[in-house]
Amino acid sequence: MKVAILMGSDSDFPIVERCINVLKKFDVTVVARVLSAHRTPHLAVEFAMKAEEEGFEVIIGAAGKAAHLAGVIAGVTVLPVIGIPIKSSTLDGLDSLLSMVQMPSGIPVATVAVDGAENAGLLAVQILSVKYPELKEKMRQYKKDMADAVVQKDKAIQSRY
Repeated sequence: MKVAILMGSDSDFPIVERCINVLKKFDVTVVARVLSAHRTPHLAVEFAMKAEEEGFEVIIGAAGKAAHLAGVIAGVTVLPVIGIPIKSSTLDGLDSLLSMVQMPSGIPVATVAVDGAENAGLLAVQILSVKYPELKEKMRQYKKDMADAVVQKDKAIQSRY
């Protein structure tokens, strides 16, 4: 169980770190790299083209503004690619989101919400769980724990009034 997380800039790391933490909670091996679709396109493409033989099973691409990283990666690999659009200073991440969701036919990028790093990690776990049943069981427990927490919060609110 091995996931690559590529970010267009080290300034994306505070968001990406939330994804890394989710994957580590599920005992998934994570490799994080800074590879830009615009500043180091050859390195990004080379990484993506070798990712499968390096044992990666899912690639997550996080980028802001033009945010072409996930799409470029998806264009050169058969592995599932998940995009995390990063909120930028100019359009609150809408530019990043549109760069990822407006992919041409044949080059899918599963895209989460702007700054939705946790969901990118969880989606990667769900993709991996098709092959690794132990992840499916951990995901079931994760969802149960999440539901239990909401029930407890509901009880706390009800008891106040």
